[in-house]
Amino acid sequence: MTLEFAWPWLFLALPLPLLVARLPAAEPMSGPARLRFPFAAALLSGNGRSSSARSRPRLWLASLAWLLLVIAAARPQGVGEPIEMPVSGRSLMLAVDISGSMQTEDMRLAGRPVMRLSVVKQVAGDFISRRQGDRLGLILFGDLAYLQTPLTFDRETVRTLLLEAAIGLAGKGTALGDAIGLAVKRLRDQPEQNRVVILLTDGANTSGSVSPAKAAELAAAEGVRIYTIGIGDDRSGAPGLFGLPRRPGSDLDETTLKGIAEQTGGRYFRARDVSGLQEIYALIDDIEPLSEDRQSYRPVDELYAWPLAAALFSSLLLTGPLWSGAMGSYVRWRRDA
Repeated sequence: MTLEFAWPWLFLALPLPLLVARLPAAEPMSGPARLRFPFAAALLSGNGRSSSARSRPRLWLASLAWLLLVIAAARPQGVGEPIEMPVSGRSLMLAVDISGSMQTEDMRLAGRPVMRLSVVKQVAGDFISRRQGDRLGLILFGDLAYLQTPLTFDRETVRTLLLEAAIGLAGKGTALGDAIGLAVKRLRDQPEQNRVVILLTDGANTSGSVSPAKAAELAAAEGVRIYTIGIGDDRSGAPGLFGLPRRPGSDLDETTLKGIAEQTGGRYFRARDVSGLQEIYALIDDIEPLSEDRQSYRPVDELYAWPLAAALFSSLLLTGPLWSGAMGSYVRWRRDA
């Protein structure tokens, strides 16, 4: 940390007391005084001590107080070392399906079967942690789409809210069109070339007021690229209606997801397991790369309070004996009156 002054030109005021001292003395008053001040002599003499006995220490103390005041007025600052921040300018919205089907346990994590949403939380959470310099937002959707996190540089908050998402929180249906429409609305004020949506779902559109086709058309008109990810393992059986086995991925509307991606200039991916989903997010990192640009800033701590407090303390030391002598003279005057 280095010491700097925000207003160093204020040090030009340091010789001001010397200039004031060289001004010609005021002419003595002629005629009787109009205000009786019986202990004025004590204020001027400093408790009766001779001028030669007290002038030097008080002069040094007054000079110190003035120096500290000027230092405080110049705004001393402690400036830290430069800190680099990556900046890409991308505005990336994650739209995650939390409908009832996302609780299907057809994926494996650490050797045991887990829900689809659990895999999404882990893999997408790692993806969020890597996106330094991006504005990230989170949309959760079921029967309706909800904005969980607006666009922000606070990646940790986005990741935390994703991990806290629960199945059925937004209903059991799947409103693909509403999720896309909400994402487009939140990205509308961002630079057109940096608007990106990653949509993850395991089903088909079964709810909502906007069709996926209409939402994709709106996204294309707004310059929003949408990367769609279909999740679910269609290679093994899972219980379906009345406990009968079915293919877990059979509800996935891949045709619609592919159409959304193609219409908006994005891509469609299929994730059947954890490694597949990890590869997809790594590929998205390559398609929408992290920024290599850097912006740096230096943390600044304001330090003016310290010399200001020291100047105040010096002033108290300077005026303490003066007022003590004045009060003593006042008490004696009241006693003799």
